Amino acid sequence: MENAQPKRVCDSESEMIQIVLAQHINGYNRLFGGQLVAWIDVLAGVVARRHAGRNVTTACIDNLRFRKATHINDIVVLRGRVTHTGRTSMEIRVDTYVEDISGLREQINTAYLVMVALDENDRPVSVPPLMIETEEEKIAWEAAERRQELRKQRRIEQF
Repeated sequence: MENAQPKRVCDSESEMIQIVLAQHINGYNRLFGGQLVAWIDVLAGVVARRHAGRNVTTACIDNLRFRKATHINDIVVLRGRVTHTGRTSMEIRVDTYVEDISGLREQINTAYLVMVALDENDRPVSVPPLMIETEEEKIAWEAAERRQELRKQRRIEQF
């Protein structure tokens, strides 16, 4: 995919709906955080696969913060989109909402994941560039570049 055509954010944007069931609840009668992380990871993988047209793997999850408790029978809505692309990686933003019975959504989490596209031998492979079309997408791209720089700094500090 060296000379792949750029793709638009809306080409891979995806949404997932879950109802919080008894098996998703922790000992405090709230949504188990690990379950939410699993849903976020699945949706990010779908978005990244749609963008790359390849299998992907999760390289990094960051900026995960739980803003509000979620309870049994709540409807959880996850929305994911590509915010940045590198040579073989993509940053995926996943926003999570709780939807009440009237359809009103309250945001409870935002997460950023870095996904890497893989070839048939599970080696990193190039991804299509991201076409930036709106001011919101431009702002998201610039913020993603700042997060990428912070990720690089953390890797250097760890070793």
